[in-house]
Amino acid sequence: MYVPAPVGAVRRVGIVYDGTRPNPRWLSPMHLKRSDDHHHGPPIVPITFHLEDPEGLTGTEKKEWTVMGGEGESLLEVAIDNGINIEHACGGVCACSTCHVYVERGMDQVTEATESEEDRVEEAPGLRRSSRLSCQCEIKGTGPIVVRVPAWNRNAVKEIPH
Repeated sequence: MYVPAPVGAVRRVGIVYDGTRPNPRWLSPMHLKRSDDHHHGPPIVPITFHLEDPEGLTGTEKKEWTVMGGEGESLLEVAIDNGINIEHACGGVCACSTCHVYVERGMDQVTEATESEEDRVEEAPGLRRSSRLSCQCEIKGTGPIVVRVPAWNRNAVKEIPH
């Protein structure tokens, strides 16, 4: 059911910001490379994101978000589409490691890491066996998938959109 946003509010991916709090980070648009010819299945895969810094990622205090994704979507796409602003300095093209996450459950429900991703993820702090780049980690199964987004994974230098 569509509910119109209040006058003067900003609507982004189903979240309404009415200006009563300081401007949250997720309100600023972030570039994410998407391919129009990239097939995405229907959103039937449950994905739970555990956020160690929920305020910085969503502008809320909610630490656990369960959302639905579709086959072929990256974890980064699913997160961004649901108002979870995971850092991605390179725009999601596997050229940095700012979208580093831990896949705590469902590693068999996502694509295997490519050699390029493995090379990049090694640059990320806090490397674990479950470390993945959310921009490269695509859904291939029916879930469930559980992802932890570390609090320290922030891009210290950001470009202002033109």
